[in-house]
Amino acid sequence: MEQDVVRRGRLTGERSGEMMHFLSSMGADRCIADADILVDIAHVLMLSRQKIIGKEQAGRLLETLLELYENGIPEAAFDDRFEDIHAGIETLLIATIGEDAGGRLHIGRSRNDEVATCIRLRVRDDLVRQLSILIRMREVLLDLAGEHIESVMPGFTHLQHAQPTTLAHHLLAHEAAFARDYQRLSGALSRVDWCPLGSAAFASTSYPVQREFVAGLLGFQGVLENTMDAVSSRDFALEVLSCLSIMMTHASRVCEELVVWSSGFARFVELDDAFCSTSSIMPQKKNPDTAEVMRAKAASVLGSATASFAIVKGLPLSYNRDLQELNPHLWRGIRDAKHSTRLLIDMLSSATFNTAVMAGEAGKGFSTATDVADMLVQSHGFAFRTAHTLVGKAIQKGALDIPALDQAAEEMGIQPPSKMGIRDEEIAAALDVRACIERRRAPGSPSPFAVRISLSSRRTALHEDLRSLEERMAHYAESVRRLISDAKKEVGK
Repeated sequence: MEQDVVRRGRLTGERSGEMMHFLSSMGADRCIADADILVDIAHVLMLSRQKIIGKEQAGRLLETLLELYENGIPEAAFDDRFEDIHAGIETLLIATIGEDAGGRLHIGRSRNDEVATCIRLRVRDDLVRQLSILIRMREVLLDLAGEHIESVMPGFTHLQHAQPTTLAHHLLAHEAAFARDYQRLSGALSRVDWCPLGSAAFASTSYPVQREFVAGLLGFQGVLENTMDAVSSRDFALEVLSCLSIMMTHASRVCEELVVWSSGFARFVELDDAFCSTSSIMPQKKNPDTAEVMRAKAASVLGSATASFAIVKGLPLSYNRDLQELNPHLWRGIRDAKHSTRLLIDMLSSATFNTAVMAGEAGKGFSTATDVADMLVQSHGFAFRTAHTLVGKAIQKGALDIPALDQAAEEMGIQPPSKMGIRDEEIAAALDVRACIERRRAPGSPSPFAVRISLSSRRTALHEDLRSLEERMAHYAESVRRLISDAKKEVGK
């Protein structure tokens, strides 16, 4: 292939291989190469419609671009001699159909608006995939919760036994977090979905381009109005990486629990062997390596976000080449988040929860002590702080029964419970784990009554999110189908 057509006019001299590799964005550009073909097709259709180029030239360009769309971009276009894939494709077109046609591809645009459009187009597709993964993640969590409405387990604060709950209640807490991740990413998608094309370098162009027409062809909801902002802003990428970092933080917390719960100390869950490894020296080991690597991937996504913020924070308007270095971080963050959450779905759905062990732990550590204090308040008129202190002092003595409560009351200088008609049966009822859970019936609580209501409302919300996502996916797919159809009509196919 020929020399990079972008450099041949203003610049002379040969670059070293190291210099070409240093400046080339080809590694990251593989992520947007397919998007670039769609952007090129839409741009050429607009140039033809606006009579900026002739029908014959547009036809030759479109015929070659359609071939690239259907058969793939030759590897030669990704050579490091080109600064980016955009120059590689343009050089390929000129070499294939001549400069009179191929050399008109770049009329009325810059690589600045071209790249920004390609990135948004690719990120849009990636976000749709990530939203689909989150839909499935939430489905799995809701299905598991539905299976474990009655599965009692200890709830923890500070990794200490706190109060009894159910596995369903616990899983619903994770689903709520991932639902917010879905909302954040869906909101980010609505800000990604704007077209920069037609902004050129930053000051638009004197050609009579029709920006809205191109945006419509590519399925965008509209154009980014200010052309300087359109080419130089990357807040959409920062927002996406921020949202993914939060999502991966939630995924990492799930993984942390799976690591702890699968340990010999807890034995709450058995992970499928496919997600575990063994030791090279200790034959008995079954290590939760997938969950551990996923925790680390959360840090990698956060690192991608941090690096991207650092790249953007000091840049003056408008475009600066520094932004090229943001793209690898963007693609890595998106890739690590996607792979991690897809695997987490499989890891959760194949896990076996040891509900007998969970139930056996639920009442340990005086986890129902709060209900004893509440019983003293509700049935015997205690002030809560007095009841709280009384129960705490009794536990300090190693028991939660009438003798221990009487001894604690004596130290406090208050009437002993035994003299107030408080019976052993009342304390036993307050300490009962299942009764403790059943008493918690407020919205979002762990009782089976409250959980069933939560499950119903969460499934309704999930169904609505899925419906909205499917509509958006259908719109994007239809715009690509229509774009390719229009291009084929232009060349008489």
